[in-house]
Amino acid sequence: MPKTAKAKKKVSKPKTKVASKPKPTLAKVASKGPVKISKTYVPKDTEKYMCEKHKVYFRMRLTEWKKELIKANNEALYNGSMDDNNISADIVDQANSYIDSNVEMKAINRQIKLISEIDKALRRIREDTYGYCLDTAEPIGLKRLMARPVAKYTIAAQEKHEKDEKVHADD
Repeated sequence: MPKTAKAKKKVSKPKTKVASKPKPTLAKVASKGPVKISKTYVPKDTEKYMCEKHKVYFRMRLTEWKKELIKANNEALYNGSMDDNNISADIVDQANSYIDSNVEMKAINRQIKLISEIDKALRRIREDTYGYCLDTAEPIGLKRLMARPVAKYTIAAQEKHEKDEKVHADD
């Protein structure tokens, strides 16, 4: 009989552990459950600032923007590599081709930097700091984020940064 009593205890211990594991998982799902929004959803000032709907909206918008930029960059790089095969004997055509490719590469570099800013904004969404100024921690505002989803500063803080940059550029 002592062996069966031990066996019953061993069986009952895992059951209590298994029964206790799903509870935190359910709590996580309930608190961080996927929020679904329609494609026509637009954040409203009447909603709580940076609620889950806002985060989902901006995450979707930033992700789509990033995909579009990557696609455009890949197409530009592919088309640019195709143009290299048409080397002209005319020096004016060569200069024009060089200038065109130089302008195209500058545009691609700007887009790569923008993709980096989008990645940083997506990281801020995951860290729950998106939508708040990096300097003052004040809300940036929905209108500003709608216009510039990668905005890191309030308008006042951005103006201060730009003024500081101009002062240092003049030195």
